[in-house]
Amino acid sequence: MDNERHDITKEDMDLDEETLFIVSQTFKALGDPTRIRILNLLAEKECAVSEISDKLHLSQSTVSHQLRFLKNLRLVKFRRSGTSIFYSPDDQHVMALLHQAIHHACHD
Repeated sequence: MDNERHDITKEDMDLDEETLFIVSQTFKALGDPTRIRILNLLAEKECAVSEISDKLHLSQSTVSHQLRFLKNLRLVKFRRSGTSIFYSPDDQHVMALLHQAIHHACHD
């Protein structure tokens, strides 16, 4: 994340319902340990469901369910290669927020 200063005006603080919903859903996504683990892994490299399942010791059903949730929020994207589907992060702002939270937790 850059250290550029952003001036926030009163108008910026008046949040509409759609913005509130998106922000709350983003924090909901980051509020689940399984989704945090998946996003953290995907930050390292693009992965298929089976690889995520193996590396994180989760069932493929659990991984698929969590990826669907993350995909619906546009936090992850996918690409097909033959019969495989590979997932990667799709929102660098949220990934930066996640990394800051992890860094904060590791350096109290």
